[in-house]
Amino acid sequence: MIALLLGASTPALAQHEGHVMPMPAKPVAKAKPVTKAKPAAKPVAKPKAVPAAKAKAKAPAVKAVSAEPAQMDHGAMNHAGMDLGEEQTAPMDHSQMDHGTMDQRAEQPDPAPMSTPNDETGPPNAADRIWGADAMRASRQAVYQEHGDMQLFWFQGDRLEYRAREGDDGYLWDVQGYYGGDLNKFWFKSEGEGSFGERIEQAEVQALYSRAIAPFFDLQAGVRQDLTGPDRTHAVIGVQGVMPYMFEVDAAAFVSNKGDLTARIEAEYDQRLTQRLILQPRAEVNLSAQDIPELGIGSGIDNLKLGLRLRYEIVREFAPYIGVEQEWKLGGSRNFARLAGEDPSVTNYVIGVRFWF
Repeated sequence: MIALLLGASTPALAQHEGHVMPMPAKPVAKAKPVTKAKPAAKPVAKPKAVPAAKAKAKAPAVKAVSAEPAQMDHGAMNHAGMDLGEEQTAPMDHSQMDHGTMDQRAEQPDPAPMSTPNDETGPPNAADRIWGADAMRASRQAVYQEHGDMQLFWFQGDRLEYRAREGDDGYLWDVQGYYGGDLNKFWFKSEGEGSFGERIEQAEVQALYSRAIAPFFDLQAGVRQDLTGPDRTHAVIGVQGVMPYMFEVDAAAFVSNKGDLTARIEAEYDQRLTQRLILQPRAEVNLSAQDIPELGIGSGIDNLKLGLRLRYEIVREFAPYIGVEQEWKLGGSRNFARLAGEDPSVTNYVIGVRFWF
C-alpha cells in the first residue's frame, strides 16, 4: 500500500516542480478524500499529459503578478478563464486586501502648481512691460477721459403743462439740465407758473455747481435769481439725487440778499405699470423762517403741493401725460392769500409733456 501511494504521488510532485502552488480557498483539512487509494489515483494521473515545460512557462506570469501588486489591474483579469486546477474552488477576495499599503504615487500625476499673484502682471500695468510706462501713460489718460470722465450735456423738460382749474386756466414749466462729468457738473434750473391773460406769478432761474458726494447724490451750491415780484437774489445750497426705493429728491435752502431764509423740498417716484405706462406721485413743500409780506409768504410751511401724473412714453425721450395736482397755502401764507382775494386751496387738472435729450 505504501509503495502504491509513493508511485502514484511521484508524477504529481514532478508536475508542480518549478512553480508556486496556488493557495486553496478551502482549508486543507477538507482534502481527506485524497488519502484513499482509488479516488486519488485518477485525478493525479491526469496532469501527466501536461508537459513540464508548459507548467514552467506559466510560473513566471504568476510570479510577475505577485511581485508587483501595485500594477495589478483586477478589472481587466478574466478570473473565469484561469485554470487553477480542481482544488482551487474560490476566487481571490479583493475586499480583504489592504489597498492602503499600495504605493500608487506612480499612477497619480503631480498637481499643477498654483499661480501666485505678481505685481508685474494684471490690467493696470501689464502693457508697461512691452511698450513702457511713458508710452502707456497717454493711452490711460485717453481711456479715462473717454470712458470715466466724459463731458456730457443733458436737458430735461420735467413738467411743461396746461392747467385747467376754477377761474382762469394757467400754465407751468419746470426744466433743468447739466453739463459735466461724473464728479463735477454745472447745473441750471428754471421753473415758474401763471394764469393766461395775466402777469407771470412766479419765475426763477438757478445756476449751480454740483459735486458728487455719494454714488446717487450730488451736493449743489450756487445762485438763484427771481424774475418776478420784488427783486431778489438768493444763495443756494442743496442736495439732489435718488434715495432708496428710487425716490428722486431735490432739496435746497435759499438765503436772499434781504436776509430771508427759505427752503424747498421736492420728491417724486416713477411707478412703472407697463414698459411704457408710468404713474408718478409727486410732492412739494415750501418753507420760510420768517414772514415775507411783499412776497405773500408766511413763516412755517408756505404751501404744500401733492400731484399724481400718468404718462405714456412714446419713446423714452418723449412722454405726454395727464394728471391732477392739489395745492394748499398754509399758516400765514393762507392769510396773505385771502387778503389778496385768492383761494388758498386750488385743484389743477393738468395735461402736459415730459422730454429729455
